Amino acid sequence: MDIKSFQDDLIGWFVNEQRELPWRKDQDPYKVWVSEIMLQQTRVDTVIPYFNRFLEKFPTIEALASADEEKVLKAWEGLGYYSRVRNLQSAVREVHQNYGGVVPDSPEGISSLKGVGPYTAGAILSIAYGKPEPAVDGNVMRVLSRILLIWDDIARPASRKIFEAAVREVISHENPSYFNQALMELGALICTPTSPSCLLCPVRDHCEAFHEGVQTELPVKTKKKKQKNVLLAAGIFKDSQGKILIRKRPETGLLANLWEFPTVELNLEFQRQREQLGEHFEELYGSFPKINDSLGEIEHVFSHLKWNIHVFSGSFQDDIPQTPHLKLVTEDEIQEFAFPVPYQKMLKQYIEFKKAD
Repeated sequence: MDIKSFQDDLIGWFVNEQRELPWRKDQDPYKVWVSEIMLQQTRVDTVIPYFNRFLEKFPTIEALASADEEKVLKAWEGLGYYSRVRNLQSAVREVHQNYGGVVPDSPEGISSLKGVGPYTAGAILSIAYGKPEPAVDGNVMRVLSRILLIWDDIARPASRKIFEAAVREVISHENPSYFNQALMELGALICTPTSPSCLLCPVRDHCEAFHEGVQTELPVKTKKKKQKNVLLAAGIFKDSQGKILIRKRPETGLLANLWEFPTVELNLEFQRQREQLGEHFEELYGSFPKINDSLGEIEHVFSHLKWNIHVFSGSFQDDIPQTPHLKLVTEDEIQEFAFPVPYQKMLKQYIEFKKAD
């Protein structure tokens, strides 16, 4: 491969064809950092409004470092993978305290921050600071596996090192920012997972897979394990004053520190969802609720499991003491709390049912 020609063709295409994205308006390391964390596991179109709202609320390192976690989680609500934003805030606080609010510009410094892996570190260093560091994600591995005819399984963690070494061989030292962004953009727009648009590709002449006719066979990627199905019952329960009971999830584990409605994992051998939910409620809160007919079901897919939630509404008469992790709130107040997507869906379902009733 003529590396200089490849760099020129790739960067020239990016200069002319790049999408207008809010985090590309400048090379602010903080904005690049936030965008890269948001873009993990999430589509660009979904991220754009979240990014804009997040930067309005937390425009600087200092603003995010000093923000209440509840407000940060609320701003992230709906993006999922909430550990990302908790790690981001923790790392931002470290930058604020230990680096004078300036994002580190060395591989050692930035890689020491919580939640900053090799890809994020490389993206910030190259895009914001112009350092020739690799930023290798699935998009980049797919593009390079075709261009350089790399047959290593991209699902294997060890393969990342192979692709990082490949990037170091071909990256532009004059403009590493545009080079890495161009690889990402090429993967998003042209060199897509299925049916790559080879005839539109600006680096087709450099692509070994295209010349060999094997572009659709790459990258090599083994399939993930099948998702586990989990059956749940959950209820929106009101007290005698019409307030809704919500509880905070544990500080660790899935959807940590977010709010939810009372929920029980169902015993598949004991299929009476309503009874199991009622017994669970009584066991935890000392009050047996009245539970209405089912409002329907909600399905929510995580990377490793799938929730099927049977949704109910109900009421209870006994007083339940409030704690920092257990609250009674009005329908207006509930908007201030951060809920995972399945419980947002549940609340929406409940409100629509009330309107139709």
